[in-house]
Amino acid sequence: MSAWREAVTLSGRHVTLRPLARSDRDAIVAALADVGPSLATIVPDATTVDGWYDAIDKQVAAGRALPFTVLDADGTVAGVTRFLRMNEAYARVEIGGTVYAPRVQRTGVNTEAKRLLLTHAFDILGCQCVQLRTNVLNRASRAAIERLGARLDGILRGHMVTPDGEVRDSAVYSIMAQEWPQVRRNLDHLLVREDRR
Repeated sequence: MSAWREAVTLSGRHVTLRPLARSDRDAIVAALADVGPSLATIVPDATTVDGWYDAIDKQVAAGRALPFTVLDADGTVAGVTRFLRMNEAYARVEIGGTVYAPRVQRTGVNTEAKRLLLTHAFDILGCQCVQLRTNVLNRASRAAIERLGARLDGILRGHMVTPDGEVRDSAVYSIMAQEWPQVRRNLDHLLVREDRR
């Protein structure tokens, strides 16, 4: 089996990313209950979570996604994230679909989760480019992506229509393989700083 289709568990000090499973359904809904509407991605709730799983299952079956349940250091479900828009032929993936419980936002969870995902993308999958996208209006998400060391590629105008009917412009960022060593050092520095808090 290609590493591009292999469901793996990625573990660090602050976070574990394990393959998304239907058995996580209730814990995900509970963890994300206080998130509210998101400018960045779809936040599954009790009424939408089954359709959310169905859509992700189709992406996985097509070889276009690897989804993860995010567990905090105590092993409690803290959110979700995934590789998406995977293209093995072009050695490209996107990291997205990320939503965290409010209790872990602005902690080392996101930094380490991105460190684990980027390591897997560049060192195991052999990616030449990893992309991240967010709503152009989501300043917090854009700042977090830029803090990782990703560079803005541009704005996709009228990129998508949100569930509430808004036409969304998306800010597209990327990290190239040759930039990964510097980005890795930056993430390690941020994690050391987080540990000292």
